[in-house]
Amino acid sequence: MLLFYIGRRVLWAIPFMFAVSLIAFALISAPPGDYLTTFAATLAQSGDVVDEARLDALRERYGFDQPFIVQYLRWIGGVLQGDFGISFEWQQPVGQLIWERMALSVTLALATLMFTWAVALPIGIYSAVRKYSIGDYFFTTIGFIGLATPNFLFALVLMYVAVVHFGSDVSGLFSSEYQDAPWSLAKVGDLLSHIWIPVIILGTSATASLVRIMRANLLDELYRPYVTTARAKGLSEFRLIMKYPVRIAINPFISTIGWAFPQLISGAVITAFVLSLPTSGPLMLQALLAQDMYLAGAFILLLCCLSIVGMLVSDILLAVIDPRIRFR
Repeated sequence: MLLFYIGRRVLWAIPFMFAVSLIAFALISAPPGDYLTTFAATLAQSGDVVDEARLDALRERYGFDQPFIVQYLRWIGGVLQGDFGISFEWQQPVGQLIWERMALSVTLALATLMFTWAVALPIGIYSAVRKYSIGDYFFTTIGFIGLATPNFLFALVLMYVAVVHFGSDVSGLFSSEYQDAPWSLAKVGDLLSHIWIPVIILGTSATASLVRIMRANLLDELYRPYVTTARAKGLSEFRLIMKYPVRIAINPFISTIGWAFPQLISGAVITAFVLSLPTSGPLMLQALLAQDMYLAGAFILLLCCLSIVGMLVSDILLAVIDPRIRFR
């Protein structure tokens, strides 16, 4: 039954991906003009002469003079063969520009998700079991502060404290000697020594939100009749809570997998700029502003793939953990 469910979801994902790719390409192409229009405006602002004949030649070379559907079929045909096209602004293959940044973004998203779960789950359980205690009020206050504080502001405060009081720079994911170095165990270790700072910054608001959700859901379950029955049968309090109500109340944690990856990758653009993170967010924003459609389209397509995979994993885990959910 599980394999049939996974196969059915994968088959449904194929036409969905084509539809999403078409919509994404249409949205990128929707603004007036194209990359060459933006390029010509930049040259005009700097006082350079814009050669219309050269622009027309470039427009024909890049296929901007073709109908929209022809441009899309040309792009998606290359994607199916592993060729995402050439970035107009960088004049490099899109694949060379995005893979390392996407890998770092996914690594950061996974680390942030694990941090969020590791902190929010025990705190949410404690706040529900020890309702209205001093610890509950303390974590509630910290949670509200975390929800109200923007990530980029937290990043600026942390950078100020690190530079002024400790004399260290917390920006970036690598030390200067490893910025352009090839991958090695030493570079991976350097990444691990830097990644905890953006993980804490990006995970603060998500942790605070999940703590409140876990507390509310668990409070709804703690006073259900099945909990009273299990307690009357002599189960220890810890085993009772972890085996029954927590198993039901944990659903929001599992559901976060579906939206956490694309949100952490695309929604942390300002924080990535503040911390100088070599992730996909800043490059995607730059591509969208420059109307670099192949580069921006590749990012959006990969984000959609991550969303589909995340939702699939989330649905499977929910069906396994929650006995109320069935595959049919």
